[in-house]
Amino acid sequence: MSWLDQVDAGLLEGAIRIVRALREAGHQAYFAGGAVRDFLLSRPVSDIDIATSAEPREIESLFPTTLPVGRQFGVIVVVEGPHQFEVATFRRDLGYTDGRHPAAVAFSNAVEDARRRDFTINGLFYDPETESVIDYVDGQEDLKRRIIRTVGDAETRFAEDKLRMMRAIRFACELDFAIEPSTYRELVAQGGKIIQVSSERIRDELLKILTGRAPARGLELLLDSGLLAVVLPEVAAMAGVPQPPEFHPEGDVFVHTCLMFRRAGARTPELAMGILLHDVGKPPTFKIAERIRFDGHAEVGAKMADTICRRLRLPNDTLHEVVDLVRDHLRFMHVREMRESTLKRFLRKENFRDHLELHRLDCLASHGDLTNYEFCVRKLAEFSQSRARPALLEDPRCAGRRSTGGKDHLPGRGDGVASTDLAGRALSRGSLRKSACRAPPGRGTPIQTGRDSLNFSYLGTNRPFTRE
Repeated sequence: MSWLDQVDAGLLEGAIRIVRALREAGHQAYFAGGAVRDFLLSRPVSDIDIATSAEPREIESLFPTTLPVGRQFGVIVVVEGPHQFEVATFRRDLGYTDGRHPAAVAFSNAVEDARRRDFTINGLFYDPETESVIDYVDGQEDLKRRIIRTVGDAETRFAEDKLRMMRAIRFACELDFAIEPSTYRELVAQGGKIIQVSSERIRDELLKILTGRAPARGLELLLDSGLLAVVLPEVAAMAGVPQPPEFHPEGDVFVHTCLMFRRAGARTPELAMGILLHDVGKPPTFKIAERIRFDGHAEVGAKMADTICRRLRLPNDTLHEVVDLVRDHLRFMHVREMRESTLKRFLRKENFRDHLELHRLDCLASHGDLTNYEFCVRKLAEFSQSRARPALLEDPRCAGRRSTGGKDHLPGRGDGVASTDLAGRALSRGSLRKSACRAPPGRGTPIQTGRDSLNFSYLGTNRPFTRE
């Protein structure tokens, strides 16, 4: 197993240079945290943090370009070429007063630094010179057992930072690990305190779960633990709400939503939130007449989605797109009866690619009838071929795309869950947009129908999302 198999060579070389410079100055220094975990799991390593006995002023004196991003907590960013490295002084935390940050820190040693961390799998160090792992918290054993376990007492770890409860669920989903029983019991016991965490931090963690590897499992764990009832009570209310079996043989509204996530490929935050909230209006509109009905649930759900997205402090562009997805998700029922001008306006929607994918998933997670989906695909191709209107977009949506023979395709029927690595850095930059996903001007994007691929040169804009 080699680091070069999992990490960019320039990133690795920069990290090793920093470790050597610190050691030549008489300090201890190791790779730390998630990079070590992912290396041992043979996962890609996107960044490398370094832990050291050097104090911030000593770190700053050794390197020409530094950023004091968390100096009060012993964290200095060292810039090496195009890469940035968090270099943190070994420390122990002296109490938490705000449920997030330590009230004060005391610079310490590697043992105490490992024992202050959240989970054992994140408390490992690695010596790049001896190529050895330093483990003071039995993190390697928990990696072998594939479990998420807090370092030390779970009650203390969760009380220090309440967001660690959601992080435990995210790591369990991302790594396909179980949460160790005593850790999970404490998570359930303290679940109600997640309300003390800021909306922005909850939003970030939620989007990482929903755009990550196993969003359906994440939702199920959030529901089972009680966290969902606190963070998103409107979504928790979907559990147990029955649906007419002739249209929804899969089960209740929550089961249907989870099944959509299981069928989905890569998801932007907009599409992920659209999936999550498309039927959020069903619980308040539930009634039984000649059958179970949810009259007006799309309109009611759109208003609820607006409230939820504002509560989570989503960017305005994302909020408006999510609300649009929820409001219009039933319009596909009528596409074959629409006048051509009405249909064209619908297909011209800026974010139509997400509308189309949401409808596809909605069908696959219920009755399985893709007739209206395939009708729209055909019409998109016809309008493109006849040049009934000009190409509107040169920036096709990345959500739901997959690579096939060097071309991008929307998923077709039968596609399963695709692993994705889409949440975090974009929010830290204050935007959910990424222009790098734009397609070359003038080139159409095939849509996969399950039988063939059809080219068209227009569909919605693209606001993909990346994770840290």
